[in-house]
Amino acid sequence: MKLVKSYAWLFGVAMFALAAIVFGAPAQQADFLGDGGIGIALGGMLVNKDSLSNLFISLKTSFNNAFSAAPSVWKKIAMLVPSTSGQNDYVWLSKFPKMRLWVGDKNVKSLEGAKYTIANKDWEATVEVDRNDIEDDNLGIYGPQAQMAGDSAAQLPDEIVMDLVNGAFTNLCFDGQFFCDVDHPVKNPTTGLYESVSNKSAVALSVATQAAAIASYGAARTAMRKFKDDEGRPLNVTPNVLLVGPALEHIALALITNDRLDDGKANPYKGTAEVVVDARITSDTAWFLLDTSKPIKPFIYQERKAPVFVEQTDMNADDVFNRKKFKYGAEARAAGGYGFWQLAYGSTGV
Repeated sequence: MKLVKSYAWLFGVAMFALAAIVFGAPAQQADFLGDGGIGIALGGMLVNKDSLSNLFISLKTSFNNAFSAAPSVWKKIAMLVPSTSGQNDYVWLSKFPKMRLWVGDKNVKSLEGAKYTIANKDWEATVEVDRNDIEDDNLGIYGPQAQMAGDSAAQLPDEIVMDLVNGAFTNLCFDGQFFCDVDHPVKNPTTGLYESVSNKSAVALSVATQAAAIASYGAARTAMRKFKDDEGRPLNVTPNVLLVGPALEHIALALITNDRLDDGKANPYKGTAEVVVDARITSDTAWFLLDTSKPIKPFIYQERKAPVFVEQTDMNADDVFNRKKFKYGAEARAAGGYGFWQLAYGSTGV
């Protein structure tokens, strides 16, 4: 009896396959699975391990292509610091030694007691794929989403670094002061006492007159070039980037590229910096002058795990069984922080 039933089942399968051939049904309408089962999807795509693999390979390719093509500006103002644990300690920023004449014993710098640590954070961007869309071969809507996920993943460092820029007047750096502040403590080598040094102003960036340009951009350049270490030696800061939001782009470009200012007088600052404009800067009045020429940069992008494409395609996963949803997207672990405040000068502009 069992043998008869088995032959009857095989005969039914054979008749279905024959009908598919006779009536011209697409090849994917009948598919013999590797695990011994038979999967059939009428008028669409069969959802099995192979079809899911091909789908997500295609999505990953779209993700990677968009990731590689995405524009980025963070490398112009920040440095990449690899991370191998949950957080990095940057206490060394407070006591980085400078070369000196070696007479007698070495002058060993001791690290300050205060800590400056940057803890890594988890980041993700996830897209759901409905199983019905796979069965109905309606997958065109997911290609652009994969591209946007790749573009977003590539710009994660920009998002992190520009958040630091936006918080420069309110976030603390390694010396316990706001990154752009009026009272950074710097030791006077003669008296041994700490004195306040400013890398912040409230002067608007201006090209209206030569005097206005000198009082804004010029004053920031002068202040930065006069910064000294705690032994009284110049740090040789050389400002080379003028960072602004879209609202100040025209003023910044005029200041750096024009031969003359609005009052007709000569522009002493032509060619003194590169203008970097980023739409993520939220203030319409704030501007920043930076020195990015040194190994240490004003801002830190700390990377524990670079953005990677991930997928959840297990046919037995709870989301697939209960909600018929597959998932793909990007994951990363990273964070941001501040380098030497002496390499930046910020103005609120008001």
